[in-house]
Amino acid sequence: MFFSRRQKVEDTRSPIDKAIGRTWRGTMVLFVALFAALSYIQVIGAPELNANSWNFRTMFKQFDSPRGAILVSGDAIAESVPSDGEFDYQRVYRDPMLYSGLTGFYSLSHGTSGLEAAMNDELSGQSDAQFFDRFSELLTGDTMQGAQVELTINKNIQQLAYDTIPNGVRGTVVVTEVKTGNVVAMVSKPSYDTNELAVQSTAKAQENMKKIMDIPGLSPYNNRATSALIAPGSTFKIIDTVAALETGDYDKDTELENPDRIRLPGTQTTVPNFHGGICSGRPEAPLSFVFAQSCNTPFIQMAQDLGDEKIRKTAENFGFGEQFKIPLDVTASSFPAELNGAELGLASIGQHDVKVTPLQMNMVAAAIANEGKLMKPNLIKAVRGKDLKVLDQPKPKEIRRATSAKVAEQVKDLMVGVVNDRGTGYPAASNQFTIAAKTGTAELGGDSSNVNSWITGFAPADDPQYAVTLVFEDVPYERGHTLTSPNLKRILEAVVKP
Repeated sequence: MFFSRRQKVEDTRSPIDKAIGRTWRGTMVLFVALFAALSYIQVIGAPELNANSWNFRTMFKQFDSPRGAILVSGDAIAESVPSDGEFDYQRVYRDPMLYSGLTGFYSLSHGTSGLEAAMNDELSGQSDAQFFDRFSELLTGDTMQGAQVELTINKNIQQLAYDTIPNGVRGTVVVTEVKTGNVVAMVSKPSYDTNELAVQSTAKAQENMKKIMDIPGLSPYNNRATSALIAPGSTFKIIDTVAALETGDYDKDTELENPDRIRLPGTQTTVPNFHGGICSGRPEAPLSFVFAQSCNTPFIQMAQDLGDEKIRKTAENFGFGEQFKIPLDVTASSFPAELNGAELGLASIGQHDVKVTPLQMNMVAAAIANEGKLMKPNLIKAVRGKDLKVLDQPKPKEIRRATSAKVAEQVKDLMVGVVNDRGTGYPAASNQFTIAAKTGTAELGGDSSNVNSWITGFAPADDPQYAVTLVFEDVPYERGHTLTSPNLKRILEAVVKP
């Protein structure tokens, strides 16, 4: 007789014991499933669920939680403080007029904008880097504390930049470190008080939003430095010049025809050099002269020689056509495609449909200063958890080489001439160091005689540290001219280290 090695063991438990065992096992299965679901909802799936626009319960819960602070030079410019109102916490903004374009708002009625939106995962404690903090607080029952976000902004330079824009004028100032791309100042006017949208009353928030939206030239949803598309005028001649020098057919001494007016190809329309400038005194002049004096007619002729594809490719090398985050969304600047001769002529002097953000023109100047290397702008110095442990610390990132070091050096010398050789930026001349710059004036067209006044530049020219860009929109030429070069000098003298 053969016996199986596995013999059935008789279960001698009573029916009651068997029922208890089945119940216990079933309870454990349900407990594990419930724990897994809860862990997923609160730890893994939280960001997706929180982002759902229909999740009003989550919105109310987050508004009632200690959101992380946004810091500048060690001080909180946005923080959640205990409240005796309907919610346990209230979002408070310090110096909101100075920082509204950066922080944006955090509103129960209107959601988020600016860094409050771009860094929402970190500020609300829902980022991947805060996974273990969320898991720990799931076990302990503690309230999740959002991370601190420290900016690269220098509060003193931010204040100075803000003060250079007169009240009632639409203007933007951007200051960056040449070698890192870190943003030292980024400010625009008009501005608004972000506290008005952070109120706990939805009715009051709605009323305040309507008032803010009625301010001409202001959107609380956008930062003009990174989103406003503005005709750059003659600051775009930096791009033309790089394109020309890269061919090897031009240098600073190349003699160019410099007629007082030039007819756009295929039209009866003529474009003059600046009326009242000194371009008209020289029917022929070297590139160094026409760049320093920003003569239009030689650049229009040069553009016909280069062609729109060469100029467009050069613009793209400097970042035109690209959208990216700093972490604020940056709108792509544009150089139009398929231009005829007349359109190319206007585009070459920063008119027609050429549109740029103030940040883009800052990137162009910074790349020239940085031996042709285009750095990615950055606003975040560090992200820290509730225990101040660093969760993220962005490193400088080179996007690409926009042009060769040789060409960048040649353009830098030409930009020095704009300031030092009695060029259009001569009021920016400093006795502390050499400043390189390019001015620009873009006509608005139509019935308006106003212009957009630009200047973009860097210093010290022999060892560049900072790039500064200023633009004043829809202003009389005489006023815009007095706001650009002197303020470029003032900001650079304040920020450059001796």
